[in-house]
Amino acid sequence: MPTTSRTPRDLPPTAPPALKARLVSGLRGIALDTRPLAHPVFRRLMIGQGAAYIGTMVTSVTIPIQVYALTRSSLVVGLTGLAGLVPLVVFGLYGGAIADRFDRRTLYLASACLTWAITLALLFQALADLRSVPLILGLVAVQAGAFAVSSAARGAIIPRIVPTPLVPAANTLYFTAGNVGQVAGPLVAGLLISLPNGYCWAYGTDAVLFSVLLYSAVGLPPILPAGSGARIGGLRSVFDGLRFIAAAPVLWMSFAVDIAAMTMALPTALFPEAAQLRFGGGAGLLYSAIAIGSVAAGLFSGWIGRVRRQGRALAIAVTTWAAAIALAGTVHHLLAAAALLAAAGAADLVSAVYRETILQTYAPDAMRGRLQGVFTVVVAGGPRLGDLRAGAMASATGLGVAWTGSSLLCMVVVMAGALLVRPFWRYTVTLAQPPSAPTRPEAAHQP
Repeated sequence: MPTTSRTPRDLPPTAPPALKARLVSGLRGIALDTRPLAHPVFRRLMIGQGAAYIGTMVTSVTIPIQVYALTRSSLVVGLTGLAGLVPLVVFGLYGGAIADRFDRRTLYLASACLTWAITLALLFQALADLRSVPLILGLVAVQAGAFAVSSAARGAIIPRIVPTPLVPAANTLYFTAGNVGQVAGPLVAGLLISLPNGYCWAYGTDAVLFSVLLYSAVGLPPILPAGSGARIGGLRSVFDGLRFIAAAPVLWMSFAVDIAAMTMALPTALFPEAAQLRFGGGAGLLYSAIAIGSVAAGLFSGWIGRVRRQGRALAIAVTTWAAAIALAGTVHHLLAAAALLAAAGAADLVSAVYRETILQTYAPDAMRGRLQGVFTVVVAGGPRLGDLRAGAMASATGLGVAWTGSSLLCMVVVMAGALLVRPFWRYTVTLAQPPSAPTRPEAAHQP
């Protein structure tokens, strides 16, 4: 059989190698940066926290739905946030001081065990059908205190187990995993709550998933504070941390914009009422929508670590969040509201990464636990105040003003404050090239 040869013009056209390389490089540049997972200690912590995020969100959705079913009041739903505020503030601040003095691994494990025990108590009250709102509020308060301590310890651990240039990527992974939990958790909660004895199934699922976090925490190495740490315990060490923040406009302004975003533009306490009166159901989708947008943003977040003007980027991200929330409060179609909430979630992911990164890289390690405690108070306390604000406004002025009006005010406050505080607006970081290979795990946590 005769053979034929193919000339170059017969061959299918191919992209030039240089173009392919540029395309691959571009995709890597915007894709989620997973290099911190090469560090075994961080990877183990990430797996446990990822499972716990889902269970925690199941409980976070179940509690307000159970309270609303018992009371039919958005104001009481808002009080579930207020119940955890005082212990969050007290134990967030003091837990941060402890994290600067003792082994952060031990503190993280102990506080996580207490959180798990409270979840078991929530399961018990559902099994016994106690129908006691004060009991639920009390359990929420104790769990908030335990959460504050564990968050302060965990935030101080992360910069010790990954190289500094990879801290933004590590935080992005954490927030993305958390947002995956915020997507899956409400959907799972909606499914479980619809079952007979649904509250029991929901709290029980949280207890099982949270046990994965306990397992991962047990395997962490000892992580002692670098240097001398907080030699003087108690209130004095807490005040040292507060004074450090007060003298740093970049830090206190990063906290201020987050407080504004959560207290003035967070609509989650309104979701049960909106689902029932405006959308004819769909509370699970409303609770998941913000996280869906955050997950989508996280998957294409490789650019975040390359932004140098992080103060300005944080202010713009928070303003975008508030604008999307405001628009979501004006629509009367469930899918349209969910899409706008997803856009808000994408902006929230960006702002969350910059808030955490600014704190972890600006503060010295010996002060990091205390500052992380303040950060925990702000990040977790803000939504609780936001729930109270939203519930009270909805009862007094109606759903529209409580949702949209306050969000528009948030936009003005954040941009005006950012422009006035010039050190924050001009804050710029020096980008360093991270190492191509992970450091040895045993060296990553040495003081």
